[in-house]
Amino acid sequence: MSEKCDQDCSSCSQDCAERKEQKPDFIEKLHEMSKIGKVIAVISGKGGVGKSIVTSMLAVTMNRRGYKTAILDADITGPSIPKIFGLKSKATGTEFGLFPVKSKTGIDIMSVNLLLENDTDPVIWRGPIISGTIKQFWSNVIWDNIDYMFIDMPPGTGDVALTVFQSLAVDGIIVVTSPQELVGMIVSKAVKMAEMMKVPIVGLVENFSYFHCPDNGKDYKIFGDSHIDQIAARHNLKVLAKLPIQPKIASASDEGLIELFAGDHLESVADTLEQGKQEQEYKEDKQLKIAIASEGGQVCAHFGHCESFAIFYAEDGKIVKSEDVPNPGHKPGFLPNFLHDLGVNVIISGGMGGGAVDIFNEKGIEVVIGAKGNIADCAQSYLSGELETTGAICSEHSHN
Repeated sequence: MSEKCDQDCSSCSQDCAERKEQKPDFIEKLHEMSKIGKVIAVISGKGGVGKSIVTSMLAVTMNRRGYKTAILDADITGPSIPKIFGLKSKATGTEFGLFPVKSKTGIDIMSVNLLLENDTDPVIWRGPIISGTIKQFWSNVIWDNIDYMFIDMPPGTGDVALTVFQSLAVDGIIVVTSPQELVGMIVSKAVKMAEMMKVPIVGLVENFSYFHCPDNGKDYKIFGDSHIDQIAARHNLKVLAKLPIQPKIASASDEGLIELFAGDHLESVADTLEQGKQEQEYKEDKQLKIAIASEGGQVCAHFGHCESFAIFYAEDGKIVKSEDVPNPGHKPGFLPNFLHDLGVNVIISGGMGGGAVDIFNEKGIEVVIGAKGNIADCAQSYLSGELETTGAICSEHSHN
């Protein structure tokens, strides 16, 4: 290793033993004014299984439970969400970003049809443009305090699925199927892709499972016997719901009145999502989150001017995972509140202004300044009790 090594292996031509190849980071940064809790992608291996209706009903169900919900319509070439909700107005924006359109009951929705002059105008775009649009729906749209966001995916495992799983902070996937036997193979493809992308699968929802005849009270399997239980067992997954064929739901979707649908068919799915959220919150409460102002893998000399914040999650004195959060911008008083919203317990930096220190203290976040060296070593030193504040508070960006 050269004595002048800056730890940036991506721009170095030296072939040394210390060389660290950096994997490309595809994660798209969320808009700085947005706040989203859980992100659930609703996918299907093939079209025509009612995925968009299931997505809409999930958003409505969670909204009825008192959660702020949203839908990101990632089916760019076949958007149907605005029609299902009966949206007539178009999305608007300012110099700060785009604003989603609110449904009648307050569900935030963003779809390409909310940007087109005419709903029937075809979207004839190539893959890269479609992928770029989805990223903009994430990074340019201001999503205000969303508890649950549902992403309506196009069918299949192509460009859009790859973009969403690589670039968006997806917490889980719900796979929508139908009873047809060939669906088993298609579901397996979708499940395997999710496993390859390391995105957790919440479970399976079978649509068109049966028809309940109101005249004689009998159930009829219009599309044949269900195979969903065998498919779920094969992949060690949970069957979340089996939805009947309901002409009233189809009619409500056609008329843009999905928010008025009656029934409790997705209550079990909502229970699972709530349970997962509670378990995650409990786990996060037990975790210690250490943020380190980072520059090229080293502790940055100045908190506000760092390249990113390395967030280390620790349990029982051990680091269990880490992530890199880009610095959203150096504005007075913004970063301490930004890190507080991320649940950070400790902030470590080479130096820091007195105003930032005061805000961190008000938020109950421990401040350690005067640190230097590799960020991972620094986090471990803190957990070992070997790292203490040794530096002085910055005054007009000068460091002591």
